[in-house]
Amino acid sequence: MNSLNSEAFTLFGQHIKWADMVGNLFGLAALALGWRRSIWTWPVQFLAGLILFGAFFGHLTGSAGKQAVVVIVAVYGWWQWQRGKGQGDDGHIAVRFATWRERAAMAAVAAAGTVAVALLFTAYPKLSWDPWPDAYIFVGTVVAMYAQARGMVEFWFAWLLVDLVGVPLNFANGYAFSGFVYVIYGALVLWGLRDWWLRSRQTARPTLEGAPA
Repeated sequence: MNSLNSEAFTLFGQHIKWADMVGNLFGLAALALGWRRSIWTWPVQFLAGLILFGAFFGHLTGSAGKQAVVVIVAVYGWWQWQRGKGQGDDGHIAVRFATWRERAAMAAVAAAGTVAVALLFTAYPKLSWDPWPDAYIFVGTVVAMYAQARGMVEFWFAWLLVDLVGVPLNFANGYAFSGFVYVIYGALVLWGLRDWWLRSRQTARPTLEGAPA
């Protein structure tokens, strides 16, 4: 991993590391595949998580932990999407908005999880130099990827909320490529949100009585 953490080039005075660059390019590909509801989004996310874990490990514990979660949830997401494959009209998974109960549960888990992880990081300072942002990113990623695995449109909102903290944190800690890439992430998230939103409305549209199935 030492070679992956070496400098690739300098951009606008920021030192770009190989692992940061390669991992985030895989992350962009995974997000684009998720937008298209391709099951290959999960193995690509798995690879991105492995590479970025190596980039962050030993420096940004919360971000490294987030990537470890990405790897684990990618396996869960692959399994979920394999089960749901073919439910959509086009042969892919069907997407939907979460119920209010599901939204409340995810919000409660995000809030309680962030507090719990932040307190853990605070109690063991070597785990994180900035406990609350690290905890927010860590737990927010779990919630976002769970929602994606379940085909919930809210997954896109969750990623936007995570990125609001993740972008400045990456710039502040020398992972400039992550910061630059998240600008593109933002555009992909908005396009993906629109696509899934429209598809969820088509899925929820009732079939008229007597109409052909």
